[in-house]
Amino acid sequence: MFEWTTGGYAEELKQQIRSWLAEDIGNGDITTETTIPASSQAKAIIHMKEAGIIAGIPIARLVFQVVDESLQFKAFVHDGDRVDKGAVIIEVEGSTRSLLTGERLALNLMQRLSGIATKTNQYVQALQGLPTRLVDTRKTTPGHRLLEKYAVRVGGGHNHRFGLYDAVMIKDNHIKGAGGITAAVQAARQAIPHTMKIEVETESMEQITEALAAGADIIMLDNMTTAAMTEAVAYIKAQSPHVIVEASGGITLETIYEKAAAGVDVISVGALTYSFQALDISLDLNEKKGGTTA
Repeated sequence: MFEWTTGGYAEELKQQIRSWLAEDIGNGDITTETTIPASSQAKAIIHMKEAGIIAGIPIARLVFQVVDESLQFKAFVHDGDRVDKGAVIIEVEGSTRSLLTGERLALNLMQRLSGIATKTNQYVQALQGLPTRLVDTRKTTPGHRLLEKYAVRVGGGHNHRFGLYDAVMIKDNHIKGAGGITAAVQAARQAIPHTMKIEVETESMEQITEALAAGADIIMLDNMTTAAMTEAVAYIKAQSPHVIVEASGGITLETIYEKAAAGVDVISVGALTYSFQALDISLDLNEKKGGTTA
């Protein structure tokens, strides 16, 4: 997991949070400033309106810190915990104005990240008993990749490359542009450091054979039937046992087990971060005196 409270990640996130708050607040929180006395103090509880895997608590803490450093933040669960409907997960106390101003951003982030973590965990559970690793893709919300890939890890999944800069992935359009798989792999191999791997996307046995001959480190089987995938894995492992085999393309909760059972090492699912249902999480105010946390 990333360390959100110290170091460079926290500073990067705080800058993003300031930008997101500026988008929401603009020249000021008109409703709160005109209806709530500046001296008003309150206690807020954040609770689950549906069950799921929680993610984003450290992010919510940073949101409230950026809004008002004097707010007192207390979490009752940790990222990665499975939380029941109705559970109180966080308590924040201090200026009522600050609580209301930070409410929506904190909830938006936690709801989305928890939705990703929950969906990821469903896929992880569907792979029980198999050694196949579940990974995400670059199909993330612009500006939120670091957070969304973090949520995948919270849910029990793993991260694929973070961007275009940290691995070579030769896809169909690269193959067309370079003049073939062999040409693309050779050009990349000459340019990259020896520590970097080359992955090639394939759609047929002919492409798989060429990718193996060219020296690809990872072969992606894209949009293949389970039968074709099983045949491809057997061929690849017989020719080059060290080559990692990844399956991708339209894999769902209903099909992931059979795809994994074909023998692939990795399955990438873009839907983890682009097609998920945010969890319903709510914030309610209690009076500072006589309020409850349940």
